[in-house]
Amino acid sequence: MTIKGKEQATQDSIRVALAQAGYVVFRTNVGKVKTADGRWFDTGLPSGFSDLMGYKPENGRIFFLEVKTPVGRRRKDQVAFANGLKDKHVIYGVARSAEEAVKIVKNELKLLEDVR
Repeated sequence: MTIKGKEQATQDSIRVALAQAGYVVFRTNVGKVKTADGRWFDTGLPSGFSDLMGYKPENGRIFFLEVKTPVGRRRKDQVAFANGLKDKHVIYGVARSAEEAVKIVKNELKLLEDVR
């Protein structure tokens, strides 16, 4: 399995775990892709936007999660996106497992740095 495949598998397990914990979660797609007829489609989200976003139904708190493999690092645009959330009342973290993601959201953490 490729690194991208491992990250996708981790992202899928995180989405399931968050939903099972009662949170609403959405996968976000960032970037441009070429359609079958040759046109470009832009998702409209800014560069560096987190892989997952959602909210906690019990209090409406919004969360953003960047998903990485155990050795994955954020790109500069992903770090810039996270830094833009420093003074905002949102939850943010880099999750490398489903357990870590649920902990970040449950405890309403803001982890702007890569934690290993």
